[in-house]
Amino acid sequence: MDDIILKATNISKQYRLGLIGTGTLGNDLKRWWSKVRGKEDPFLKIGDTNDRSTKGESEYVWALKDINFEVKRGEVLGIIGKNGAGKSTLLKILSRVTSPTTGEIKTKGRIASLLEVGTGFHPELTGKENIYLNGAILGMTKSEISSKIDEIVEFSGCERYIDTPVKRYSSGMRVRLAFAVAAHLEPDILIVDEVLAVGDAEFQKKAIGKMQDISKGDGRTVLFVSHNMAAVKSLCTRSVILEHGKVVFSGNTDDAITEYLMNQEIVLNSNLKASSNRSGNGKVKFAKFHLENEKGQIVENILNGEFVNFCFQIEVENTIDSNIDLGFSIHTKDNELISVLYSSYQNKILSISKNGVYNVKCGISNLAINEGEYIVKGRILCNGLESDWLLDPLGRFNIVKGDFYGTGKLGFEGKSKLLIKGKWDLVD
Repeated sequence: MDDIILKATNISKQYRLGLIGTGTLGNDLKRWWSKVRGKEDPFLKIGDTNDRSTKGESEYVWALKDINFEVKRGEVLGIIGKNGAGKSTLLKILSRVTSPTTGEIKTKGRIASLLEVGTGFHPELTGKENIYLNGAILGMTKSEISSKIDEIVEFSGCERYIDTPVKRYSSGMRVRLAFAVAAHLEPDILIVDEVLAVGDAEFQKKAIGKMQDISKGDGRTVLFVSHNMAAVKSLCTRSVILEHGKVVFSGNTDDAITEYLMNQEIVLNSNLKASSNRSGNGKVKFAKFHLENEKGQIVENILNGEFVNFCFQIEVENTIDSNIDLGFSIHTKDNELISVLYSSYQNKILSISKNGVYNVKCGISNLAINEGEYIVKGRILCNGLESDWLLDPLGRFNIVKGDFYGTGKLGFEGKSKLLIKGKWDLVD
């Protein structure tokens, strides 16, 4: 228990849409009177779940509902979820920017947070003056800050503008300086929101490395929110998933990412038999298609560099003792061809002896495609003749930036869709 540095117990946050407080003086008095008598707040009994995609019945909404978790000293906790899941609200509560409607937070030591671009900076003060201001807010003495200031300025890369008012900084410069301050002034708990996405690729890698040093070398705790799954995977020892203001998963980061990337709603409804936009003699047809991860779970989102199975269900009719050559192609969402693969390319012809439904899988151990949205098309040859060429896509999938090169870095930045690896040697 002594190793627990942060504990959240039954944290909930309720908002009234479009208004401040409960909306009327009468309602505020009702809330106050209930509190005086030791009764439950009457406005906590109502409210919709935080689902931004649906229209609720109540004007009250629970941005967070009954959040419970613990963080140990030296642990890096990832907090992931879709936009509107409640991640930023949770971090603001943990940072004491706002208070929870119910529940309590227990922490040990100093907390530094980087929630939004320029948070905690005074625009009229210079970069150097803001470093001292932030340090003072964290409870540090002037001499403590002075001993770190050269290191902070060098890390931020803003040395030339350090005596310029922050209001003249670009958003990227503000992020660089704010992260440098938060990371170097030795907080016991560092809270970082998606704000790092504003920085360039070089600084993101630099910041990830610094957070790893903070947790592993200094034994300090980091809470990290990001939509970049490669960053979460390389940095976080444990992760939680928020959905509609609730914790739906807590555990190992690899398992959390797999859970987060899974989306069965679209791929499971892919019934290809109904499509009439096809050519061929129809003896063998595509019936269904989906993608699976290495655990056999149906997915729509894949980390590049990870294993994936392309799974085809085919239906054989009016033919026996057939030799089937199944092919598929991957295209961008704009129909630009990326790659084609037929089973015959690898001397694999599928022998079918009777009519029926068959499942065919093509496993790719290291999908070498850069992040983006892609479509899959397919064609079947039966005994050398075209049997089914489906002109509509078999399905769609998203590639999410992963650790393709196995270096722990955030992946390749660029417009190229194809990723390649090489063996590098210095030859005399």
